[in-house]
Amino acid sequence: MTRPRRRGPPAPRTVGEWWRDLERRFAAARLAFGHGTHNARDEAAWLVCSALGIGFGALDGALARPVAGADARRLASLARRRIETRAPLAYLLREAWLQDHRFYVDARVIVPRSHIAELLPAGLAPWLAGRPVRRILDLCTGSGCLAILAALAYPRASVDASDVSAAALAVARRNVADYGLAPRVRLARSDLFAALADARYDLILSNPPYVTRASMRALPREYRHEPRLALAGGRDGLDVVRRIVAGAADRLAEDGVLVVEIGAGRRVLERAFPRTPFTWLRTTGADDGVFLLRRAELPPGFRGEAKPDAREVQRRRARGAASQRKVGP
Repeated sequence: MTRPRRRGPPAPRTVGEWWRDLERRFAAARLAFGHGTHNARDEAAWLVCSALGIGFGALDGALARPVAGADARRLASLARRRIETRAPLAYLLREAWLQDHRFYVDARVIVPRSHIAELLPAGLAPWLAGRPVRRILDLCTGSGCLAILAALAYPRASVDASDVSAAALAVARRNVADYGLAPRVRLARSDLFAALADARYDLILSNPPYVTRASMRALPREYRHEPRLALAGGRDGLDVVRRIVAGAADRLAEDGVLVVEIGAGRRVLERAFPRTPFTWLRTTGADDGVFLLRRAELPPGFRGEAKPDAREVQRRRARGAASQRKVGP
């Protein structure tokens, strides 16, 4: 009588099999994307590459590699947490990518995704041509990603980066140190320009809060993991943008340039400032999400910063302190 042959343990799944399975699971779970990826396939690829230490460009060549043991358990755990918590994958991996640069992130900051990054430096060259860029200011810096990219794009410039949230600045400080830019990138806790010295800047950048009140109520769960302070822009989304425009003239050099990202707020902004000649910069996301103004183009009557209500400043500082308590350094 022939004995039945014992079957060994099943062969471990390959990288390619994990990728396909995670794509299927993410799509079935109806996850919301937009924190570094835009679909289930790319999200699954990011998770596989990060968890297994595979370079993005090397994924296709690693598809037949078996995944077992601790690697398989890590993939399964991260995928389960992504689906169950709806937290952005960037928070689970503690990393985000912008213009091929990696940044540390956690729930103290929004996940970097600014279109301004792709404009540095070539996209701004026509407006900054003919003179050196010596001083740059990044308002609402969050993780510090734009300040760091600006410092890399303009290696002779010093960069000031401000944020009202001490918790966000702790994350930015880590990223600045990771890039070895501490001597050139100075972080400051400030409600926009309020706590900054009287320096004049060749370039002021900002990706401020600009989500409208109605849109805040409709955000997918993934976005609700991010600090509300960094997203909510008031009823029409322009609360912070108005204050930036109001204060920029007093902080720009004679030929200085202001560049601000406002998402889908172009029509509202142009109605608010009907005589202001905004230049809308082309990016991969849209042609009307980032505006540029020269100092001379700032609207009349905006030659000093509009002071925020004292209670609003207090609320902003309190929200920043609360977010610092929620997540340790």
